[in-house]
Amino acid sequence: MSGSHTLNETERQVQTKLSGMSLDFDSMAAISNVFRAANATRNFLERTVLSPHDLSWTAFVVLWVSWIWEPIETRTIAEEGGFSKATLTGVLATLESRSLIVRERSAQDKRLMIVTLTAKGRKLMHKLFPEFNQHEQQVLEKLSLAQKRELTESLRKITAFAEGSN
Repeated sequence: MSGSHTLNETERQVQTKLSGMSLDFDSMAAISNVFRAANATRNFLERTVLSPHDLSWTAFVVLWVSWIWEPIETRTIAEEGGFSKATLTGVLATLESRSLIVRERSAQDKRLMIVTLTAKGRKLMHKLFPEFNQHEQQVLEKLSLAQKRELTESLRKITAFAEGSN
């Protein structure tokens, strides 16, 4: 459960508070539940998969983006992960101190920093990601394959609109 109120309690309270307003309650409920589901899933994955590896959600996303796109500029990691540069700098320092990544100045533009995973970082991701995916499967185990695909497509449409590429 997220917070001290259940999903049903929250939805009933919102209906009560806003009952006199002319609103699209279905859209409001959908967006509210996207946010709540994302937070609950993130918390679940941090607790069950990432914490045993001493990783925060942000550290995992940095490792994931770096693993997929390496070598990668720090500004691109920040954009892909939705982090501030300050947050990213701290996470990169932690990951570098754990010998999971290396930061180097770009040969083409000395103002830019390039991130690559170390052998230890790649080994961690090869071990961690299948475990992460097993927990992703658990989160969605009540959905059929068709429902998963419909959810994926719906979320892609929401993301495309919100990012301005509708």
